[in-house]
Amino acid sequence: MSNKALAQQKKNEGNAFFKNKQYRDAIKKYTEAIEADRTDVTFFSNRSACYAAIEDWENAAEDGRQCILVDKTFVKGYFRYALALQNLGNLEGALDAVKRGLGIEPLNADLKKMSRELDEAIRMKKVDASIQSAESQIKAGDVTGAYKTIDSALRLDPNNDTLNRLMSRVKPQYEKSEKQRVAGLDPAERVKEEGDRQFKNAEFENAIKTYTKCLDMIRDKASELALKCYANRAACYKQLSNFDGTIADSTAVLEHKPDDMKSLMRRAQAFEAVERYKSALQDVRAVLAFGPEACGKQTYDLANGMQHRLQRVINQLKS
Repeated sequence: MSNKALAQQKKNEGNAFFKNKQYRDAIKKYTEAIEADRTDVTFFSNRSACYAAIEDWENAAEDGRQCILVDKTFVKGYFRYALALQNLGNLEGALDAVKRGLGIEPLNADLKKMSRELDEAIRMKKVDASIQSAESQIKAGDVTGAYKTIDSALRLDPNNDTLNRLMSRVKPQYEKSEKQRVAGLDPAERVKEEGDRQFKNAEFENAIKTYTKCLDMIRDKASELALKCYANRAACYKQLSNFDGTIADSTAVLEHKPDDMKSLMRRAQAFEAVERYKSALQDVRAVLAFGPEACGKQTYDLANGMQHRLQRVINQLKS
């Protein structure tokens, strides 16, 4: 009997045990099948299901991972892997596995359902963490930090009783301290703060006017305050698809802070939008040169994706 035939025989024996819920016996048979033939993804998948049934999530995750290594198009492997990671408490890893599976089969019902469940679980995990952080900040007397933590968490869960109770406690103290802080600012800084408020409320055209007013009040255009105004005005221009404005203001920042990654990425995106692909590629490569740790995974991945896309476009234009 060939190894493949032997492996199938062991798999069939394992399936019989699995059907009778004799999961440990099934695991032994699937293991024997794998030892005879490691190229059949269903052996790992079935064994992962057995491990899941007895709540051995570490081994269930490993077999789910093996499914993906054996066959990257085997969608059930992503589900097996994600399910195990979810039960191990690694919600972000589970969601990543789900998204990779949906990239292969976008309409898969099981993965779509799990994606919704994981999104909700991650949301609530963030809310719970924010509550703990806010309570610690209040205890330490950090009213401003607590207010910002609670305000951010309320966007995730507006009707959360604990968050609303904490906000009613913190908000009066925060507003009092803010009035004192703003009163101590110089006139240009107060104007910049008004621009920040407008930007936060998506009043981009008004924010541009306010940042411009602030810049007109500042003599030293290389000062930290001026550079913040340029950077924020560039972000407003980008939101309004005014890419020339985005490029000009991002450049104003980069002349004095060449390692400002946000300005580099913002300018790269604007360069791409106006079809200045080589300039965009130059900025993207400057970002990538900082490495993933300095950039952060999200920025690094975005820059890396842009690099490949821009290089393809440049090559096509050359040919």
